[in-house]
Amino acid sequence: MSTESASVALVTGARTGIGEFLAKRLLSGGYRVIGCSRSPIPWEAEGFQAKRADVSDESAVTSMVREIRREFGRLDVLVNNAGVASMNHVLLTPGRTVEHVLSTNVLGTFLVSREAAKLMRRHRFGRIVNFSTVAVPMRLEGEAAYVASKGAVEKLSQVMAGELAGFGITVNVVGPPPIQTDLIAKVPSEKIERLVDAMPLKRMGTMEDVANVVGFFIKPESSGITGQVVYIGGLSNS
Repeated sequence: MSTESASVALVTGARTGIGEFLAKRLLSGGYRVIGCSRSPIPWEAEGFQAKRADVSDESAVTSMVREIRREFGRLDVLVNNAGVASMNHVLLTPGRTVEHVLSTNVLGTFLVSREAAKLMRRHRFGRIVNFSTVAVPMRLEGEAAYVASKGAVEKLSQVMAGELAGFGITVNVVGPPPIQTDLIAKVPSEKIERLVDAMPLKRMGTMEDVANVVGFFIKPESSGITGQVVYIGGLSNS
C-alpha cells in the first residue's frame, strides 16, 4: 500500500501508556502511524514513524504537520492524547503549574488540531479525537487546574466540530476513568479507590475501553457523529 493511498494517523503523547496502545492498535488496523512526544519514543514498529515535538510549541507543531504533508500527502486521523495533570489543592497550586497544564492540554490540543485540519480538508475527510477525563463531570476536588483544562478541551472540541463539519472533519472527545498509566502513578491508591467507588461502573478503566470509543469515532461510517463527549464508566455531564 503506497503512502498516498494508505490512511495516515497522528497520535500525540505516543511514547507510553494510552498513546502507545492506541498507536499500535491503529497500526494493526492498517494505518500508517506517526507518533509524537517531547521525549524520544523508545519503541519501533513497521509502519510507525516517531517524531519529537512539544504540542504546546506552535513552531514545532507546524513543522511536524508540514513534514507529514510532505512525506505522506495526507492525514486522516488525529488522536490528541498528549496531556499532563496537576493534583493539588487550589491553595497549594503554583501559577506556573496551571500555565503548564493549560499550555499542554488546551493550547496543545488547539495547535495540533488546527494544523491537522488544514491537511485533512484537502481530502475532505478527517477524524479528530481529543481527550477529557471523568474528573470533569465528577468535579474532583484537588484537580482544579486539570479539570479546568479538560473542560476547556471539551468546549473547544465542540466549537471546532461546528467549524470543521463543512470539510468532512469530525471532532469528538473521550473521557477515560483512572487507568494504570504514568499519569496517575503518583496518586495515592486510596484516592483512586474513592474515585472508582463514586462511579456507576466501579472499576478502573482499561486501554481497551479507550480504544473501543476511539475506534468508533474514527470509523468512516461515523461521519454523523461529531461534537460528542463520551465518558467511560457510566458518567454523564448533566
